[in-house]
Amino acid sequence: MATAVETLDKLERRLTISFPIADVQSEVEKRLKLRARTAKAPGFRPGKVPMKMVAAQHGYQVENEVLNDKVGQAFNAAANENKLRVAGYPRIEPKSGEGVAEGSLAFDATFEIYPEVVVGDLSSAEVEQVKAEVSDAEIDKTIDILRKQRVHFHVKGEQGAHGDGGDLSAKNGDRATLDFVGKIDGVEFAGGKAEDFAFVLGEGRMLPEFEAATLGLRSGESKTFPLSFPADYHGKDVAGKTAEFTVTLKKLEWAHLPEVDAEFAKSLGVDDGDLVKMRADIKENLEREVKGRVKAKTKDSVMDALVKAVEFDVPKSLVEQDGQRLAEMTRQDMAQRGMNVADVPFPPELFTVQAERRVRLGLILAELVKANNLQATAEQIKAQVEDFAQSYEDPQQVVKYYFSDRNRLAEVEALVLEENVVNYVLGKSKVTDKVLPFDELMGNNA
Repeated sequence: MATAVETLDKLERRLTISFPIADVQSEVEKRLKLRARTAKAPGFRPGKVPMKMVAAQHGYQVENEVLNDKVGQAFNAAANENKLRVAGYPRIEPKSGEGVAEGSLAFDATFEIYPEVVVGDLSSAEVEQVKAEVSDAEIDKTIDILRKQRVHFHVKGEQGAHGDGGDLSAKNGDRATLDFVGKIDGVEFAGGKAEDFAFVLGEGRMLPEFEAATLGLRSGESKTFPLSFPADYHGKDVAGKTAEFTVTLKKLEWAHLPEVDAEFAKSLGVDDGDLVKMRADIKENLEREVKGRVKAKTKDSVMDALVKAVEFDVPKSLVEQDGQRLAEMTRQDMAQRGMNVADVPFPPELFTVQAERRVRLGLILAELVKANNLQATAEQIKAQVEDFAQSYEDPQQVVKYYFSDRNRLAEVEALVLEENVVNYVLGKSKVTDKVLPFDELMGNNA
């Protein structure tokens, strides 16, 4: 049986559940008899162990299992009877003293319920619909990047099929191989010395003073110069200090970028080497990438608008659960990147703000989908999978990959559902078009 539901806070509730001790004892005896059929003990054949020994060996565990089952069943029955939508898990505490019937066990169950989520008029909600275009300039930039990815280096001064590199002094774009040693107050420091160290000038890999000192050197030449480490330098032992470096240039190579010709096109997968087709393929890939990023930014704007427009209290238990999930996901991600996180704490509290937003949006989206029949259809899921597959060499293999696993399809379904919500909100809200420059959209401003 259960008492009336008591309201403790906005979403927090409590009720007392109880049941006869005799019911627990009866169930414990029944389960111990089942255990006895297969129980093993030294000196006894399987299934012939005396009940007293079975009870001594398994009684505590079985009693806990029965209590957990009884409490769970009683709580679920009470929740259903009172039509409660329980959020998270109840906190169960034994109850004794006044109000507990003789021969009964009683427990207080404290829990939260789901809030009532009402998505009202969205006509005043402000949403930015992001737009961006792929022009010839973006295609040219992409081709330059692809050329740099296929760069070949040749020793300066040595005549080859592409020339000798001209000026023998180091300049931006050249790859320098050198020895260096750094000292602070005349003493070498850890990490301040290397041999046959190679880097490309102008890429910003080294501190500006180091690159500036290397520029203009020729193979075999050395230079000594002061270098001031920034106060926030990752090497704490040298951060904020000034060192004296000596560099000796051992080899200098110039960069040869491949010509944009038929061979270059073939290296990008255009079998016949057609440059027009190559540009068309690059444009198609860029447009696909732009489409994805534009949709993501528009979705973020829609989600921000929904969070502002729909107010309700969020169950703390769900936020705590999601915070723990985010903490574990972060730990796994860092471990997969090769970081040692064995002794690194990941307090769920660090993720509370993010978790609260995720839970809030999840409840809003669930209400929108339910109230407006925005579920993902089979046709939409299939179309989304086929869209994913277009960027792969064998699209049909990718389609099979998704449709062979229900979990993968569930992920696609979730994406389609979100897109349905975004389109619904765009049709109901105050939408402003925002044109983003290509570089800003792609994060290439630097």
